[in-house]
Amino acid sequence: MPFSLTLLRNAARGCTRRVAASLLLGGALVCAMPAALQAAQPSPANWPERPITFIVPFPPGGNSDNLGRIMAEQLRIKLGVPVIVENRPGGTTSVGTEALARAQPDGYTLLLGAATAFTVLPHLRKLPYDPERDFTFAAGIADYLPIVTASPQLGVRSLQELVELARQRPGELKIGSAGIASAGHIASEIIKRASGIDVLHVPYKGSAELISALQGGQIDFFIDGVGLNMAQDGRGVALATFAERRHPMLPDVPSLPEAGIKEDLPQGGWGLVLPAGTDPAIVAKVGAAAKTILADPDTIDRLLRASVVAEYIDPAPYRENLAKAYRFYGELIPAVGIATQ
Repeated sequence: MPFSLTLLRNAARGCTRRVAASLLLGGALVCAMPAALQAAQPSPANWPERPITFIVPFPPGGNSDNLGRIMAEQLRIKLGVPVIVENRPGGTTSVGTEALARAQPDGYTLLLGAATAFTVLPHLRKLPYDPERDFTFAAGIADYLPIVTASPQLGVRSLQELVELARQRPGELKIGSAGIASAGHIASEIIKRASGIDVLHVPYKGSAELISALQGGQIDFFIDGVGLNMAQDGRGVALATFAERRHPMLPDVPSLPEAGIKEDLPQGGWGLVLPAGTDPAIVAKVGAAAKTILADPDTIDRLLRASVVAEYIDPAPYRENLAKAYRFYGELIPAVGIATQ
């Protein structure tokens, strides 16, 4: 799926078919917009002049919400206006992503874009937005390092031990996730396919619910960033970092390849996204602010504690990462049958 976004699509957003009129003036065809709408168009030189809404398509309390709030706080400092977090969970990020697609392209609505919305969901169902044409990417901002986290009561101390136990008890062990087609759900299917185990998937409504579910014995393990704190305080056992590198906060915990699962994992993570048609100068300002924020040592440390690795990526390579991830999931999802679950 190409991610060469058409930035000028719907350039006359806000100029409805009822009020737009084609007028021939001196041989030039122009779109006549009401004076009030023309006056409302933002000036890139003066942007921002009022508060910005920052849509976070996740419920409060999880790693993505923490990332969104840290970024909103820092964007407020860099841009000089309030940046208000609006949690819009639902549909495995599609609800919040749709809200951004329908927003005015004036620079006053941003989205904490999750790769899932652009790379996984298009393979599962018809979406209320076009992943290719409805968005403008300002930057990739962070990578995700989820932790394969088991209950201490399960009695395993490595991923290989977990795999062996699952083989002895096929279909009995329960793995929780933040929802159908969430990053944790996809990760569990990758491990299942690579190791040949059969475990029961239990979806929840966000990452925060996984903590109480593991402690309460409703699930046996999960793959999610909230496992970091649980591993650090003993409420969970970290078996591996679900990535090709170790987690900086858990240096003794092996990466996925080191734990025995060989998989060429795609990159995606999170990005800052605006509606298609947003003035390129405004998009560039958002990207520049993000680049400065993500170079700050204190911000890097705060994000690491949320199992998020600060990683600024320019828009073009970030779109290419999404395109590669789209192709990867296009092969994986039908193979493991996620759409039929």
